[in-house]
Amino acid sequence: MNSIFIQMFALIAFFLCILQVVPVCADIYKYEDSEGVVHFTDSPTDGRFKIFMRDIKKDLRLRTSFRLMGNPAEYETLINKYSQQYGVDRALVKAVIHAESGYNPNAVSRKGARGLMQLMPKTAEHLKVADTFDPAQNIRGGVKYLRFLLDTCKGDETLALAAYNAGLSKVAQHNGIPPYIETRNYVEKVMSYKNTYKGN
Repeated sequence: MNSIFIQMFALIAFFLCILQVVPVCADIYKYEDSEGVVHFTDSPTDGRFKIFMRDIKKDLRLRTSFRLMGNPAEYETLINKYSQQYGVDRALVKAVIHAESGYNPNAVSRKGARGLMQLMPKTAEHLKVADTFDPAQNIRGGVKYLRFLLDTCKGDETLALAAYNAGLSKVAQHNGIPPYIETRNYVEKVMSYKNTYKGN
């Protein structure tokens, strides 16, 4: 039994040493099997794995405000037009654009989301957005999608934002905001931005 504790201590010490040298680039998961052997991975494929160490860099990225890459004033007319057309709070639309792209109409995410409101290709297709990099089309599509999510979530803005970030199926699956750090931080960040835009 003592040897198992020594082994576990050595592994933890090893990971702590790594943290001093290189930044963690993924969440680390672990589980201990019936023979006392501890297993670690950054891509769990087994439900027995539990979170052991969070991706510190990812948490910092999520907690840092998105730097503005464009001029919000350029899109004021479009935001007002489509917010009014679809009955969505313009402060909420501004906050989503701020969080999603930093007002960069040419923004592309690692997952392939594009434009000011970061529409995925399939979503853009359903919304009849032919050019996701065109600000007018992107904002129209994004606001229309927000309207759909707000209606589906019975007007609950936090749930609609969670669905915008993680997908409506995930919100339905968890019967609320999914327990993902990224999604929870996203909702908190957008609501904070919304309050700022509302105040201005």
